[in-house]
Amino acid sequence: MPSITVEHLKKTFGATKAVQDVSFEVRPGEIFGLLGPNGSGKTTTIRMILDIYKPDSGEIAILDGPMTEEKKNRIGYLPEERGLYQDIPVETCLEYLAELKGLDKAAIAERLPGLLEEFDLTVHRKKKVKELSKGMQQKAQLIATLIHEPDVIIIDEPFAALDPVNTQLVKDILMAQRAKNKTVVMSTHQMNQVEQLCDRMVLINKGEVMLYGGVNEIRNRYVTNEVLVNLDGELPQNLNGIREIRDEGTVTRLIPEEGVESQDILAQLMANGSKINSFEKAVPSLDEIFIRVVKGEVHDE
Repeated sequence: MPSITVEHLKKTFGATKAVQDVSFEVRPGEIFGLLGPNGSGKTTTIRMILDIYKPDSGEIAILDGPMTEEKKNRIGYLPEERGLYQDIPVETCLEYLAELKGLDKAAIAERLPGLLEEFDLTVHRKKKVKELSKGMQQKAQLIATLIHEPDVIIIDEPFAALDPVNTQLVKDILMAQRAKNKTVVMSTHQMNQVEQLCDRMVLINKGEVMLYGGVNEIRNRYVTNEVLVNLDGELPQNLNGIREIRDEGTVTRLIPEEGVESQDILAQLMANGSKINSFEKAVPSLDEIFIRVVKGEVHDE
């Protein structure tokens, strides 16, 4: 059963149609990407799921029904706008936020030290929040999101201000939550992180769903007959059916004419005695698909 079901959501603010018709579902044990350009309606959608905004029409079910006060304590939310109290020690701030999520002092004392250690904040726990770097504050906010061990985790731009080491730390933590059968909804502009982490995704633009499905499934929908090759030596000059050749550093992109398949190109290279280090179809990145969708070049039903 899905942890979150969104059906035909609509929300307007005056003359602005923030969300026009959005439907998707999120399942336990997956990391789900909620994507879209600025102003697309994704933050409004998150706020409706969390019962911060009421939809004008449409239905939302979370954890098998409407939102309740009890369910709010089963949700961890990391907003893009951070919500830490700046003038108190990190440890005190996190203890207070954990209490707001229903944890008693004994549970906090049991869980918080381990999380501070995991996020490399133990030595900074007595510092005021405002004395921490942006990256450290981001990690503290993640602790506040996870300390009550929520069933549903909704995170907006989780990698903001993180260096590569801490980015990997957060990725490992999100994958561990998925392994525990938790539901993770991740909103981010970093498409490479979506490709690495997300099982499925929805792309919203101008309040409407433009792409929805498995990440690999979506990428494979947009595969063309272009190929990427890496050869020992020069590319043969007598290849037939090639419209364009592009040098892309370690590989060469071959753009065939209409009707020429990748197997035809491979057969020609082998017939020419080329030593092939790698040969693959040019599967587009999510970045490329994202740009094409937002520019209106494609609209996937």
